[in-house]
Amino acid sequence: MRILIVGSNNTHGGQFAPFIVEQANALQAIGCHVQYFGIVGKGLMGYLRAIPAIRRVIRRDHIDVVHAHYGLSGLAACLVSRLVACFASRFTPVVVTYHGSDINNPNARRFSKIAMRLASWNIFVSKRTMAIALEDASCKIQTRSSLIPCGIDLPKPPAECPDISHVLEKDRYHVLFAGAFDNAVKDPELAKAIVTLLNEKQETRNEKQVQLVELKGYSRDEVSSLMYACDAILMTSKTEGSPQVIKEAMACGCPIVSVDVGDVAERTAGLNGCYVAKSREPKELADLLLQGLMFGKRTEGRKLIMEAGLRNEDVVEKLMAIYGDILTKR
Repeated sequence: MRILIVGSNNTHGGQFAPFIVEQANALQAIGCHVQYFGIVGKGLMGYLRAIPAIRRVIRRDHIDVVHAHYGLSGLAACLVSRLVACFASRFTPVVVTYHGSDINNPNARRFSKIAMRLASWNIFVSKRTMAIALEDASCKIQTRSSLIPCGIDLPKPPAECPDISHVLEKDRYHVLFAGAFDNAVKDPELAKAIVTLLNEKQETRNEKQVQLVELKGYSRDEVSSLMYACDAILMTSKTEGSPQVIKEAMACGCPIVSVDVGDVAERTAGLNGCYVAKSREPKELADLLLQGLMFGKRTEGRKLIMEAGLRNEDVVEKLMAIYGDILTKR
């Protein structure tokens, strides 16, 4: 099967997001031929300008299925599919995965909903984003939709990961921030306020201070090293779909403290050492973070990841079933 992955090349240093590449690698591992088409334009017009080039690739390389990631890429891919069908009498089905920002943002959601109506199949990564997307959708769209969170590659054992001890200050609790400090969507100011408040409490008790570690500029294996080494991970994002960083932290057994965003509560339900706040109040989150630090051991998150079928190998089995079904209906 020949699959064309369509997505934005405007972020991640002009590359596809790592979770998209890892999913594509898992497809290749079971024998699929995978190609990429990266859209470099920004805004609606930037995506629409890519349509002729995508059309050429589909026709030239005899693509069987297009899998687009995010709503705008999906809209462009769906329009291409319709054009190819009109002028070449050959319909190429399009699967679109919506990752959260394309649904949670009302402006982006307008274009995502057009893609939903045109796509052969729609994939949502969390119950919350799926509910928002289908709130006023037709029954036909709901029968062409699935809930499939993106999978992860299980991290290497700690002994096989690189040494990152130089990043961590001695005699401190180490809390990994689930993002970069310059990413406003991750709300680093809230995270810093939480740690400041907790450190003030720690000082009055003559307890160890907390170091907040920025998650930026590390390789995949170095990220695993941080998750193994840190005492907890803190997520304060304003919006998420199904955050990969939480699933990766679970696979490393890292205690988790998070605001109620995306599918974090669902993913960590029943997992000792993981705490989801009821509000975005720094005091509540600081208290939960202290509980996470006092947990003092690794969680059984990896077991939950495997039981939930959230490895990339499990996810691509579901994708292949969808691809096969829509190709048969074509």
